[in-house]
Amino acid sequence: MKTGLKATGRMMATLVTAGSLLTAGALVAPAAQAAPAKPKAPSIVAKGGFLLDGNTGRTYYGKYGDTRLSTGSTTKIMTALVVLSTKGLSLDTKVTIDKSYSDYIVRKGASSARLIVGDKVPVRALLYGLMLPSGCDAAYALADKFGAGKTRAARVSSFIGKMNATAKSLGMTNTKFDSFDGISNGSNYSTPRDLSKLASKALKNNNFRAIVKTRSTTQRVTTKSGGYRNMAWTNTNKLLGSYSGAIGVKTGSGTQAKYCLVFAATRGNRTVVGAVLASSNEVNRTADAKKIMDYGFKL
Repeated sequence: MKTGLKATGRMMATLVTAGSLLTAGALVAPAAQAAPAKPKAPSIVAKGGFLLDGNTGRTYYGKYGDTRLSTGSTTKIMTALVVLSTKGLSLDTKVTIDKSYSDYIVRKGASSARLIVGDKVPVRALLYGLMLPSGCDAAYALADKFGAGKTRAARVSSFIGKMNATAKSLGMTNTKFDSFDGISNGSNYSTPRDLSKLASKALKNNNFRAIVKTRSTTQRVTTKSGGYRNMAWTNTNKLLGSYSGAIGVKTGSGTQAKYCLVFAATRGNRTVVGAVLASSNEVNRTADAKKIMDYGFKL
């Protein structure tokens, strides 16, 4: 009888000891590792800003992303996309520079690719002149060439119609174009989100991508007399060469637009695309873009 009680006591002591060890073990088990804190979204000077993933479309950043604002020369992204989407396009097709293009530049006080009347300029060169020095004369030449109609006015109107039809097809619901270059005739607007969508689409075109990442270029054109001249242009986008992975896209400025920038960068297998509209000056629009992209690459 006593032997049985002793055995039972020993068993209970063993169980208590084992339970104590298990409890102690549970107390010293390492705590689950906390998830890393999400980086704080940056503050930018621009009135509106947006950033998305160029592959998935995921939104990374937005500040008044759907507010309609003047776009300035970032409009020329659509000008280029409409041309590059033309069925049967040959970039070697030559366009004769008309006096009306240079007269337009003078009349509007617009940015220029310094095209010379009578020169025959390949479409490829016009696209560089459009996107690097932001030539409104190049934009006019392209709209005149790729619009439909018997008169120049009809062709330009047709081309702007193509710009708006493309915007609609891309789901740019807060965008309207009334010019081929961003010099508004009263109702030229878009949003940071819509311009980011546009740039993301355009960057999928190899020719567009090659053009907008170019820092400087020299393009050969045919003169009126049949000779040749070289046109040298430098990109107005200061992100190229100053921000790791920058691949474009387009600057813009103006009295209404203030300072705008549509931008993109690729690091590894990730591409981010975004826009800032209505920043206060050229330095701040570049700084705003860098802040937004830095933030996107950390997510």
